[in-house]
Amino acid sequence: MAFDFKKEYKEFYQPKNRPEIVTVPRANYIAVRGQGDPNEEGGAYQQAIGVLYAVAYTLKMSYKTDYRIEGFYDYVVPPLEGFWRQEGAESIDYGNKAAFRWISVIRLPDFVTEKDFAWAVETAAKKKKLDCSAAEFLTVDEGLCVQILHEGPFDEEPATVALMDAYIREKGYVNDLDEERQHHEIYLSDARKVAPEKWRTVIRHPIRKE
Repeated sequence: MAFDFKKEYKEFYQPKNRPEIVTVPRANYIAVRGQGDPNEEGGAYQQAIGVLYAVAYTLKMSYKTDYRIEGFYDYVVPPLEGFWRQEGAESIDYGNKAAFRWISVIRLPDFVTEKDFAWAVETAAKKKKLDCSAAEFLTVDEGLCVQILHEGPFDEEPATVALMDAYIREKGYVNDLDEERQHHEIYLSDARKVAPEKWRTVIRHPIRKE
């Protein structure tokens, strides 16, 4: 049976709909950086998603090619994730989506090296006739965080974030958001196929002791 990150690491991919504090281990990702409104039809964000999945599935299906990845095992491609911020803002202003600076990511299995990654980027570009040069191998060490499961449209996230903020204040923590440690979302629903009121998104914020 294929390795599934969502099932093997439930504490990070299937949190409850109430805040909890977790220590998130270091992980590697396929990443594409950009800025602007993610809803723009054919915009930079949507193009980035295409690149991410092209590289992700090239790695997943590598066993069907002549290229061999040491330690490879079959796995389910993890869900799309994103790190979000706005210049000079301590919190996210959902009414100003044009100001978003984002890093869209898909997690990599630990056996994928930077050499394997470079092969996948080159191979995906040739096979899909797609410019994948924006893809980068990114390592993130999130550390101490608060997280929660948000159910519903993205624009309703502020109410859920307020629950997280109240919880960490009660526990003696404060948010530790900056250019390196950012608002993090994990998308458990396919927004193209599921009604917005049923979207399930993990929201995670870095924190530190007050």
